Amino acid sequence: MSTAATSVPYTPTFLNDASIATFSTARYDAMVKAGFLTPDDKVELLENYVVLKMPRDPAHDGTIDVIHDILRVVPAGWFVRIQQTLALIDSRPEPDFAIVRGNSRTYLTHHPTPPDVGLLIEVANTSLMRDRQDKARIYARANVVCYWIVNLEDRRIEVYTQPSGPGTSPAYASVQHFVPGDVVPLVLNGTTVASIPVADLLP
Repeated sequence: MSTAATSVPYTPTFLNDASIATFSTARYDAMVKAGFLTPDDKVELLENYVVLKMPRDPAHDGTIDVIHDILRVVPAGWFVRIQQTLALIDSRPEPDFAIVRGNSRTYLTHHPTPPDVGLLIEVANTSLMRDRQDKARIYARANVVCYWIVNLEDRRIEVYTQPSGPGTSPAYASVQHFVPGDVVPLVLNGTTVASIPVADLLP
């Protein structure tokens, strides 16, 4: 396991996309509610840009199945959401996993916000640069307390903590890398609720 502070460059990777639109969160939410944007559109709102989601391959989707089984250890009072919307000031990301306060009926009328979140997880191979740069910056700005990247390319779990909150260069002050042979702690609200072998989280 290694630990290092991180400094995330601000240039969003998605600005390299050939076609991109900007919307306020209110306008984006209204378009979803009206049915102009549906799950078939494969987009999410990042920093007021409507961005195409990265393509997913079998390794990515299969790893989601593996992790979903492991996250059954989440205790009562917390709930696991998969590829569902998180409401931030300027974004509507859809992380692969969000462990949030409540239960299956808590978010029938609203999306969870950062105070509801104990942990966000992104499974990354084709999306690795976006998850490291854009998503880490967005989640740190929003004060998401803990963020994992399940890095399939380098076969490790990257654990981001100590978010800066809003500022000119939002970032996480601590990044820990856990590799096969290590055990990564699952911490919710300051309490370790499980210790998970890294090898169990990887394909």
